[in-house]
Amino acid sequence: MHYSDPAFFTLRRKAEKLLPKVALALLGTSAALALLVPAAHSQTVTQPITVTGKAESESITVPDAEEARRRIEKTAGGVDVVPAEEVRDGRANTVKDVLDFVPGVYAQPKYGQEDSRLSIRGSGLSRSFHLRGTRILRDGVPITDADGAGDTMEIDPLAVDYTEVYKGANALQYGASLLGGAVNFVSPTGRSQPGFLLRQELGSFDSLRSQFGAGGALGNFDYYVTPTYSHSSGYRDHTDQDYMRLNGNIGYRFGDGAETRFYLSAANINQKIPNSLTRSQALANPSSTTPQSFTGNTKRNIEALRAASKTTFLTDSGEATVGFFAASKTLFHPLSSAAFSTVVDNEEVNGGGFARWTGDLQLGGHRNEVTLGANYFTGINNAKSFTNVGGARGSLTAEADQKSDTLEVYGENAFYVVPDVALIAGLQGTMARRELDDNFLSNGNQSFERGYNSINPKFGTRWDFAPQMQAFVNYSWSTEPPPFSELGTTATTIALEQQESRTLEIGSRGRRGDLAWDAAIYRAWLHNELQTIQPATGQAVQQNVDSTIHQGLELGADWVFARNQAAAGDSTMLRLAYTYSDFYFDGHPTYGNNDIPGAPAHYLRAELRYAHASGWYAGPNVEWVPQGYYVDNANTLKTTPYALLGAKAGYDFGNGLKLFVDGRNLLDKTFISNVSTTTTANANSALFNPGDGRAVYVGAEFRW
Repeated sequence: MHYSDPAFFTLRRKAEKLLPKVALALLGTSAALALLVPAAHSQTVTQPITVTGKAESESITVPDAEEARRRIEKTAGGVDVVPAEEVRDGRANTVKDVLDFVPGVYAQPKYGQEDSRLSIRGSGLSRSFHLRGTRILRDGVPITDADGAGDTMEIDPLAVDYTEVYKGANALQYGASLLGGAVNFVSPTGRSQPGFLLRQELGSFDSLRSQFGAGGALGNFDYYVTPTYSHSSGYRDHTDQDYMRLNGNIGYRFGDGAETRFYLSAANINQKIPNSLTRSQALANPSSTTPQSFTGNTKRNIEALRAASKTTFLTDSGEATVGFFAASKTLFHPLSSAAFSTVVDNEEVNGGGFARWTGDLQLGGHRNEVTLGANYFTGINNAKSFTNVGGARGSLTAEADQKSDTLEVYGENAFYVVPDVALIAGLQGTMARRELDDNFLSNGNQSFERGYNSINPKFGTRWDFAPQMQAFVNYSWSTEPPPFSELGTTATTIALEQQESRTLEIGSRGRRGDLAWDAAIYRAWLHNELQTIQPATGQAVQQNVDSTIHQGLELGADWVFARNQAAAGDSTMLRLAYTYSDFYFDGHPTYGNNDIPGAPAHYLRAELRYAHASGWYAGPNVEWVPQGYYVDNANTLKTTPYALLGAKAGYDFGNGLKLFVDGRNLLDKTFISNVSTTTTANANSALFNPGDGRAVYVGAEFRW
């Protein structure tokens, strides 16, 4: 059966309805693997379980946040862990709320919870939607599509226990070798979050956000489930939104050294979207949109279903994990502007599997840590376009099957020349295929197939020069095969090479007394960076830029500088994340050494908080962009600088009940939060999306 046959799509729709059954089959497969692999100390499942090195209350497949930080800090490079407690003390609505205090990460929403620009070290700056250059995972399973592009709206910050951030090639443990690295959102389990949870948020722009959670352990089983609902009328015109999301997992222990976990998530997203504005429009009337948003009923509606299973088993020599996943997603996306009007209609299925082994061995009397793994991702997207008739499908204008396959194999070795110094070498190989089958032949056959292969080494060292203190240096290669959002949908699109980069990074992290820090400087030499370039004639398209430079400074710090001052047990803490970014063309024949558009040179988030021993806390926070940044390669048009003042306060009653109030942009400053980029902009270029005005949210959370 050919992919373009109507029978294939009928079969696929039936398969999507059977996805939960398929997921159960995946669970059974993982369970069988767990039974076949010998554990460190086998034990009948009917007996009480005492996992070697693990308390019965801990999951084997999902380490807690403290263990995750211990593991991630073995990396000789920029990494971080964000516990849920740092997010849930205020409004937790977007990935910006999760990642805002991670230096080197730039996350800015376009409107509501949708289309957040997520860029790490300048990854994917040419895209203001459908991000690329950073792999998004949930529980180690890709949320990004098989072609490498993805969206963040399926991630619910309220359904996350902690978040792991791996910058650049430091994401090798997930096989990712991208300029931006990877972000892994980790779910609670019944062992980490037993009991029940109710949470309610209310606030500006008719915002309402509700969560219920339930988890527990029943013998060898544990479970966690959390449905959430979000609604808002939005700050800008035509930004009404309704999000219904469900996330859950079930775990089962086989003996004292193996555990299988099955994940299921679903999302129903209805988001109206406004058009971008010119700079003068955005600054003069930031809550507005264009008339075409209403006449074209522009929106982005998504239905998504994902299932995965993951099995981890412990042996005398290390830890192994194997998993499988399957996902389906439909997208209904009417667009309308002064330049074009269309309806994007996609039906997509992705799936794959992964395996990883880590071992702590002795080599010549020295400690030696080994990581080996492989990933395989595959997917097909039936992409259709129609004329936009008031937000409904008109006549068909394009249809194609976009097929992607990616195989990754990777390994890393850390050899301890002395107990406190590790020499680290890694290697990752990728084979990727992009194939487009044109099913709309009235304008000619635009089918194509392209392959991208690469080998990416990494070298580094980590020095644990004092307890809880490290210094590191690494030099790494990375590649990014272009996704279909860059390749386009016609055979006449200029053939793109994969983006390549080499990055040198030096840094330190640690804690001394009441001061914790995380600092790194880096320089990346890019070849064939994917950028928006205007040909001599025709519409701007994605092309490769021969040579560009990304370099910067990342600094994060937490400092408790006053304890037991006003009362016994109180404290005052300063928390900050500063990112300096210097991204530029390197001798381009047209743009010379111009700045690469899309991100500010300086970005600062800081918070000062007083916490009383009785359970209440309060303090101001600031978001500061002291210089505007360019929105075009020609460097003719900039955003404006801004500083936003916010404040948080809350109270923990100590009986499971917590209250908070979260004020944002309290001075009601007009600012640009997100932009599209182009080659040459002018005063009439509609590229700007204003950020929200003054907003106040209150919330209550009760656990029992």
